[in-house]
Amino acid sequence: MGERRVLLGNEVIALGLAEAGCEMATSYPGTPASEILGALLRFRKENGLGIHLEWSINEKVAYEVALANSFTGRRSAVIMKQVGLNVAADPLMSSAYTGVKGGFIVISADDPGPHSSQTEQDSRFFAMLAKIPVLDPTSPADAGRIVHLAYTLSERYEIPVMLRPTTRVCHARQDIELSRIMRQERSPIFQKNPQRWAATPKFRLTLHRELNEKIKRISDDGAFQPTLLNPSSAGTSAKMCIVGSGVVLAYLEEVMSDLGIYDSIPAYRVLMPYPLSAAFSRELLASYERVLVLEESGPVIEMQLCDRAKVFGRQSGNIPSAGELLPEAVEQAVRSFLELPPASVVDAPSFPGRRPSLCAGCPHRAVFFAIKKIFPKGIYPSDIGCYTLGLNLGAVDTVLCMGASISQAAGFYHAFRSAGEDHPIICATIGDSTFFHAGIPALINAVVQGARFVLVVLDNGTTAMTGHQPTPALGFNLNGEAVPRLSIANIVKACGVKFIEESDPYELKKFTGILRSAAKHAFGDNGGIAVVISKRPCLMDRTQQHEKHGKVSVTEKCKGCDFCCKEFECPAILPGGEKEPVRIDEAICTGCGVCVSVCPHQALEM
Repeated sequence: MGERRVLLGNEVIALGLAEAGCEMATSYPGTPASEILGALLRFRKENGLGIHLEWSINEKVAYEVALANSFTGRRSAVIMKQVGLNVAADPLMSSAYTGVKGGFIVISADDPGPHSSQTEQDSRFFAMLAKIPVLDPTSPADAGRIVHLAYTLSERYEIPVMLRPTTRVCHARQDIELSRIMRQERSPIFQKNPQRWAATPKFRLTLHRELNEKIKRISDDGAFQPTLLNPSSAGTSAKMCIVGSGVVLAYLEEVMSDLGIYDSIPAYRVLMPYPLSAAFSRELLASYERVLVLEESGPVIEMQLCDRAKVFGRQSGNIPSAGELLPEAVEQAVRSFLELPPASVVDAPSFPGRRPSLCAGCPHRAVFFAIKKIFPKGIYPSDIGCYTLGLNLGAVDTVLCMGASISQAAGFYHAFRSAGEDHPIICATIGDSTFFHAGIPALINAVVQGARFVLVVLDNGTTAMTGHQPTPALGFNLNGEAVPRLSIANIVKACGVKFIEESDPYELKKFTGILRSAAKHAFGDNGGIAVVISKRPCLMDRTQQHEKHGKVSVTEKCKGCDFCCKEFECPAILPGGEKEPVRIDEAICTGCGVCVSVCPHQALEM
């Protein structure tokens, strides 16, 4: 036996990619998929592999880079979370028509719940829309095994294949046996074929017909047919069965064993939810009077079974229409379906919680405090990142999707201007990585359309929310190699912005002054968009240099007004009680000293 390790689900997926001979993997970080590329980098180093790895600027670019590698006959993977698939939708749809040469896996990690996403959308619907097969893993080990199947399927039919793990697969851990990973490299060969790779609409119709034929053949492929989860139930005379896919099946096995029905009620595992085997669907509906479908998050299998009288699931109301199917929900659904007594409900103990907050010393906190202070009646569009927690400070009004803060700031301006009404100050915030991802086109559009607002770019030198992946402004890539270092200020200038200032938010007085100047420019007679770049490294990023700061102390001037706790919300400042001085938690205080400037009574000092 080889070495065994307890690996995260995302690490097992990375291991599967390395073992299967993946020669290029591209990604944009997003939970729950972020750890896959980093783990693949580690396996590459450990085994001397020649895999090209990159954090791409966004998911669309990542998809297109990896797809071109596949066009040369080499195995590729593109990795993202479910909302990232929205960004990559354009190449996804088109590549289903053109097909691929080398195996091409689209890893889209879904987030039922959702735990860290704007939506709990089901990527399998995108697979149906694009007409590409999708495979659902039930566990970390299963996900690693499916990577190999996905490459086989992709190359057999020359089609992109989606691998769709969910949060509970990505972030579970399992004991995995490691084997020696052999270096496998195919020579790239690109065979020109304009009617396929550069097809005009006339040829796209032909490609669409070919795609439909592929999907039909794939649905009939014996290697990907549904199988019995509990073979011991074969031959029973049961008139009802259960069908499911993904991590829900891990819960189902335990529930069925606990209820004593594991050997009497057939349960089918659907490895490939789309395209669902037509033969399986016919046999299932002919053999059983009632079918319960368990799947997250949408009714993908349920829809394809096409019999509302026999099939029960989300569409019928037997399964909740939103949220994860946790073990308790699975048990309740199975009991109800089989007309068993409901399970006794055990109320979880109630403990006072604390809402998520920016870290102690986070430079973003100073920015949001300054924005709220200088523009108290403003409109504050913001974006996707840890800085969304500016909500707590009352300085975030909208959060839609990557890059939308800039577009929405422009939309708010035009709404008031076109109505002929006085508009409030509009101050948008966006992170550095998000700016590179989707903010640049939005900024160009806003400038060209004559919008006026203040934009604060929160430059903490990293992609902080997803694990400190490098941004194009750092000057090095995933491999630690030196690359051109891009300047946010220069890019903003190239977009046509006239007012650009860079400042350290720890210098609160200076920063607030710059915000005032930015607003004066933005809404002056000959003004326009004003951009302020807040530049201070993320304290959680250990790869960056951090200055040593002093120690904050509370003086006798503090009367317990709690302004610093309520309006600044630094977790290192603790209320002492009614009219009692606040306390400093020295274990987490970074000594940044911003709170000294925040206190209206000068009761804090360094």
